[in-house]
Amino acid sequence: MLSRQVRYFLAVAEHQSFTRAAEALHVSQPALSQQVRLMEESLGVQLFDRSGRTTRLTDSGEVYLQYVRRASQEFREAKRALHDVDDLSRGALRVAVTPTFTTYLVGPLVEAFHSRYPNISLNLREISQEHMEDLLLSDEIDVGIAFAGTSTADLDLDALLVETLALVVRTGHPLAGETSIGLKVLSAESLVLLSAEFATREQIDRFCRQHGIRPHVRMEANSISAVIEIVRRTNLSTLLPATIAFAHQDLKAIALDPVRLQRTAVLMQRRDAYRSAAAKKFVALAKEVAAGLEGFKAA
Repeated sequence: MLSRQVRYFLAVAEHQSFTRAAEALHVSQPALSQQVRLMEESLGVQLFDRSGRTTRLTDSGEVYLQYVRRASQEFREAKRALHDVDDLSRGALRVAVTPTFTTYLVGPLVEAFHSRYPNISLNLREISQEHMEDLLLSDEIDVGIAFAGTSTADLDLDALLVETLALVVRTGHPLAGETSIGLKVLSAESLVLLSAEFATREQIDRFCRQHGIRPHVRMEANSISAVIEIVRRTNLSTLLPATIAFAHQDLKAIALDPVRLQRTAVLMQRRDAYRSAAAKKFVALAKEVAAGLEGFKAA
């Protein structure tokens, strides 16, 4: 457990105020200030600049904060390690996924994991890849499912599956009878696409630029479910993982030919993180479920 002085130091650094830190910790401000003063005296340096409107870290305080945060993270990992049980009779796991995986991978994966390990408490979050990487590095999640291409050297990436994006239309669409289309046909289509905050949209835009496609984007939506509903009810088409269409009887996935829009899905973990028994089993099961999905696509 972190010492009281260290916890007080972290709170003041976070809130940039002795008053707000004391409120967050439910202690009196004089008691908090005294403990921080004692810490500064024992270290022989001033950690905070108290002269301005906000309480700011000194240069020494900034350096000390880096080490304290690292120690705090390792204490949290140590606590989890003590509670980790190899037979998975209890435990907890924190997982994050980017939005496209919620539509076809999360369901069968969670079903399989819970049926095999019902006593493991699973916290599942749908977030952007950039935010996911930050949470992995700060030890706030254990495993992430996202896409290859991250530049963060402190993360381990383990290939999970190759995701192919296709033109997705409703069964009544004029192109529904096609198995593949050329890029010129794609250029003529009226599309509804995910909005710019999605990694999927960034990849679509990059693909279009690379191949000289000028898509006619008639609508944008900030959720995959909204895009799917629009495709179901209009003659607009979209670009989404083909696996999403396979999961809906009223949708059809049409391959892009001759160049396919593909990306590699990966399991992400912090490189030096403690790997619990639950995390190891989840990673192994994710690969098993992903292999089954790719087999289904091939069939």
